Amino acid sequence: MSVPPVSDPLAALSAAGVSVWLDDLSRELLAGGELEALITERHVVGVTTNPTIFASALSKGDRYTEQLRRLGGEGADVDDAVFALTTDDVRRGCEVLDPVYRRTAGTDGRVSIEVDPRLARDTTATIDQARKLWMTVDRENLLVKIPATREGLAAITEVVAQGISVNVTLIFSLDRYQHVMDAYQSGLEQARKAGHDLSGIRSVASFFVSRVDTEVDRRLDAVGTPEAAALKGKAAIANARLAYGAYERMIAEPRWQALTAAGAQVQRPLWASTGVKDPAYPDTMYVSELVIAGTVNTMPATTLAAFADHGTLPDHELTATDQADATAHLAALESVGVDFADVTETLEREGLAKFESSWQELGLTVEREMHGASTGVQPGEEEATPASPGDGNRDSDGMLGIYLNDHLSGATAGLELFRRAAQAQKGRPDDAALKELTRAVKEDRDSLTQIMTDLGISPDQSKVALGWLAEKAGRLKPNGHLFSRSPLSDVLEAESMLLGVQGKAACWKTLRALAETDDRLYAEHLDTLLERAEHQSAMLEAIRIAAATRTLNPRPAPAR
Repeated sequence: MSVPPVSDPLAALSAAGVSVWLDDLSRELLAGGELEALITERHVVGVTTNPTIFASALSKGDRYTEQLRRLGGEGADVDDAVFALTTDDVRRGCEVLDPVYRRTAGTDGRVSIEVDPRLARDTTATIDQARKLWMTVDRENLLVKIPATREGLAAITEVVAQGISVNVTLIFSLDRYQHVMDAYQSGLEQARKAGHDLSGIRSVASFFVSRVDTEVDRRLDAVGTPEAAALKGKAAIANARLAYGAYERMIAEPRWQALTAAGAQVQRPLWASTGVKDPAYPDTMYVSELVIAGTVNTMPATTLAAFADHGTLPDHELTATDQADATAHLAALESVGVDFADVTETLEREGLAKFESSWQELGLTVEREMHGASTGVQPGEEEATPASPGDGNRDSDGMLGIYLNDHLSGATAGLELFRRAAQAQKGRPDDAALKELTRAVKEDRDSLTQIMTDLGISPDQSKVALGWLAEKAGRLKPNGHLFSRSPLSDVLEAESMLLGVQGKAACWKTLRALAETDDRLYAEHLDTLLERAEHQSAMLEAIRIAAATRTLNPRPAPAR
């Protein structure tokens, strides 16, 4: 339960002992003075980054172009260029936050930078790059982010032992969190033996939140019982609260008491991935429900803005009853068939894969920009015979109209497919999930139509009709009769629907990039549409796997 809204929710959150960090950094944010404004007006006292954030940053404006062209002219390779860009931004971020760092005696005012995610399974390479990042940024308020993989644990110990401050990231399970706390303490013990001042070494442990609900809810939808449905949307908070309980037990143990007597500073729990993925849930849920003194909450800009607008605080501090309820909830998940250990293992794999994908995207973007130098055009110069702005705008708007009408045609065909699949699943396990998906897909199609209206693009009714006819035609046999369903139909339909949602997500991503320079597009709305698409993809993947298992498994389940 939360108390009524206050006039400045972020100030109230800070007063409750939660450090407000921003999960975003870009050259635009730094150069435009926006970060300073967030510090003074929104109580932001730290910044986190990751490969996805940097990939997004390069799509915002042209502030990286000059540096990239120079690096390309100097013969730098892509990895060196990425390293230069990211460390320059983080160093500048550290400088902006230095007054906060001084004011809080080193507790806050921190900026995090992550090691190359491709090294997450290589302990030695992670240690080497962590040291290189620390020395290159060369700022006391830096935190080097190391993923909490099994290989990362040894790297964490070694890096801390060398006196480097660390943000341990991608923590999902309580078991792994125990190992993270142990790795940090081992590093401090080694640092003490090496003569380091322990008071200068800081760390946070980034426990990921919203992704837990996304994966658990997907599995609960696949179970499809009323008991399972009643458990949705609660696993992430329960898991985080239990993590805090583990932290409290750790700092009460003799091992930690000996370290703190030697000057060691606690490794604060940090709540990461706090942007709500499912629009059915309150958009500030992962902040309001985790107001715990001495913790950090790092929020994407949309969540920060939402909490500043209408965030609330709970009416009581975390209690033993809350902890017991959290334990009972995880037990209830197991009782309906959700293997929570498998959930967290899956999330770690997917988290690493997502960051690797973002890193590759970042590399490709950097490579394209670096190759721009080979055209002979220098920063600030124009091409020899540029097209007039008016012609370019007309061409771009025309192509955008074609692009969006093609997607509208696909959305129309997709909606018909979802309706047909939902009709076929009446009374079957996927009935409720497909009804929900059909409703969401229709809303998304309506959103696309509204976006086109905002852009002054008229729907091409002939293309819309063709989309509708194409879906119908796809159901015909050569003799013109609708095909009869077979068990394989469920699998093929699920795969087709999943591909459709992935295509829709690509459209939202394109529009989200355009929103940076086109004020007719609303970035926050597109962020919500992207989150909806991720949720729909997760639901469809569960439906697809269940259908494939039913249909394609060559061996019957063993008798019990």
